[in-house]
Amino acid sequence: MHWHTHPKLKGRFLPDYPDDLQVLVHDGGPRTTDKKPEAVWVTVTGALDDVFTGRVLNEPTQLRTIRQGQTIRFIMPEASKFPILVTEKYLAERSVWRIRACEKCGFSELFDAPSDLISKLFPNTPEGSIMDMFTSKCPLCGGVQVIQSTQDVGRPVQPSPKKSWWQIWK
Repeated sequence: MHWHTHPKLKGRFLPDYPDDLQVLVHDGGPRTTDKKPEAVWVTVTGALDDVFTGRVLNEPTQLRTIRQGQTIRFIMPEASKFPILVTEKYLAERSVWRIRACEKCGFSELFDAPSDLISKLFPNTPEGSIMDMFTSKCPLCGGVQVIQSTQDVGRPVQPSPKKSWWQIWK
């Protein structure tokens, strides 16, 4: 039960229920759902580094993907009042993307996996295309977040054609 002393969760547990805290759960961010996130009570059952596991104690009022009794994973981001639900897909993709903090509220995570956002935001992207950077709405406040790939995509650099000094504006 080392989550009790984890610095990101310290002070968030109920005194009478020392494994229970509130977690912000969601059906996705503003680009993938019209449902608003909700805070639910969760009993923490495990932790691996900064990713926690818990069981949802109460039924969300309007979400479709989260149910009472369900086991979820969550993280505690900077600039967030509550820990947030994360999916396995998001966790798998998170390490290859840099999410810049929202310019309005400072939130630096997403509710959706970057690949899901890319397919939603850019539905006509040709097969095999690689996205280096894109922007999306912050799932907490609607501000702007910049999502940038951390991987060297390995594309050959195209040399620019040589021009004489007087052709620079052509």
